[in-house]
Amino acid sequence: MDSAMIAKISKAREYAQEPERISFKSFKVEFNGKHQAYTITFDNGNWHCECDFFEQRGVCSHTMAMERVLGVMLSSRSAVPA
Repeated sequence: MDSAMIAKISKAREYAQEPERISFKSFKVEFNGKHQAYTITFDNGNWHCECDFFEQRGVCSHTMAMERVLGVMLSSRSAVPA
């Protein structure tokens, strides 16, 4: 392995220990709930989930779980209190 690749691997390890460097702008995931799977999207700080509870309340256990998993990598305006 060449020295340039070794340096990149070292930098990647450093970055991985600093998740605050990462900020998601948008993504789409499949969340396997207890009873069925739901598509969840995140776009510019706004969540959307296909479940009925989200449609009624604008938040659900699926989106709250995603916020806990992703932590500091989400924009601050999307976070729900812990």
